[in-house]
Amino acid sequence: MIQRFDVGARLSEMAVYNGVAYLAGQVPDSEDLDIAGQTRETLASIDALLARAGTDKSRILMAQIFLTDMADFAGMNAVWDSWVAAGHTPPRATVQAPLANPKFKVEIVVTAAVVSE
Repeated sequence: MIQRFDVGARLSEMAVYNGVAYLAGQVPDSEDLDIAGQTRETLASIDALLARAGTDKSRILMAQIFLTDMADFAGMNAVWDSWVAAGHTPPRATVQAPLANPKFKVEIVVTAAVVSE
C-alpha cells in the first residue's frame, strides 16, 4: 500500500512504498536568507519528513540538489557537510536550475530507506 503525506491538489510532500520514502522537492521557508540559511531550513524540512516516515538522514539512498546559482555551491556544501550523517553520505547530484520561486536559492529531493535491512 502506498502511504502519502500532506496530500495536496498538485503534489504530496512524501510517499512511502515498499520500504522507501520519496520526498517532493523541499525548499526553504524564508525567501530572504542567504544560501546557508536557506539550506539549513530545507534540510530541517527533510529531517521532519523523514522522521514522520520513521527514518532519518542516515538512511538516505539518493539526494538531488538544485541551485539557482552555482556560485552558491560552496555555501550549500558547508551546511550539507555539517548536516549529513558521517559514514552515511548518500549518492548525490547537484545541478543549476531555475526554481519555481525565483527567490529560492536551493531545492533538495531525497529518497530514503524506511525499513531496516
